[in-house]
Amino acid sequence: MNLLIQSTGLDIVPAIIAKMQSLRSVWSYHPYPSSVECDYAIVWKPPAELFAQQPNLKAVVNYGAGVDAILAMNVVPKNIPIIRLEDAGMAQQMAQYALYGIIHHQRRMRIYREQQLLGAWQQHEDRGHIPNPTVGVMGLGEMGGHVANKVAEFGYTTIGWSKSAKPMDRLESYAGEAELPAFLSKCDVLVCLLPLTPETKGILNTHNLAQLPRGAFLISAGRGGHMVDADVLSALNSGQLAGALLDVFHEEPLPATSPYWSHPYVLLTPHVSATTPLQNACEQIVAKIEAMERGQLVSGIVDPARAY
Repeated sequence: MNLLIQSTGLDIVPAIIAKMQSLRSVWSYHPYPSSVECDYAIVWKPPAELFAQQPNLKAVVNYGAGVDAILAMNVVPKNIPIIRLEDAGMAQQMAQYALYGIIHHQRRMRIYREQQLLGAWQQHEDRGHIPNPTVGVMGLGEMGGHVANKVAEFGYTTIGWSKSAKPMDRLESYAGEAELPAFLSKCDVLVCLLPLTPETKGILNTHNLAQLPRGAFLISAGRGGHMVDADVLSALNSGQLAGALLDVFHEEPLPATSPYWSHPYVLLTPHVSATTPLQNACEQIVAKIEAMERGQLVSGIVDPARAY
């Protein structure tokens, strides 16, 4: 078995080699580009030339859970399945990130940050801004489902919304366009963890943001394409949104000219809400390849028609 690894920006090669060496299968590693005909390719935003040089790949493993970037490139031949990572430790990180944003909003931490910069010591009787805010999670896949459950376990009233019905134990869930207004109307905090598809692109727009309770808080950690930036900024400036924690953007790195950098009601992070844990990811990649070699079905096969 020949394994091709394209540079991902992270040095995954040693971890992949160490894991493969612990197995009994006969294999060899080849860095891209390679003239050797390979069976599997591990990639991140691969060039089209890779597939011209490797026409007989059994599968492509995308180094990450999000596949919108590789699908948008339209370089993987339709006969080659794309395998995505599933969780690999990222869901817990995402739950922590969401809770950070929720608590920041609920406890009015922005006020105390402003007071710190002014050197002002002042307590506020209504430190608990919202006694029990309702948190709505958009996207109830592996990542979003885990986040919704963890937020609920932390004591917050939690509801969820997804494109298709996904009943959740102990949580109220909504599905489809028809139920989106009812879902949004209850969200004191909105956490967007949807996959980026043609249907979800621009979903954080004026129409939908206006259906949130006034003074709601937005946590956007799915994909930058979910936001209509002008609409999000307008909602912040009008008070429809009391604030936002933003981790993903249309253009990354975020341009220095973006109004988000200096907006007083925005917390900004550089796409770090959930980073891929190297060891866990490599173990999952190798396990999937080994299973495919044994002729077994594997999870995480991308459906291009659904874009995830």
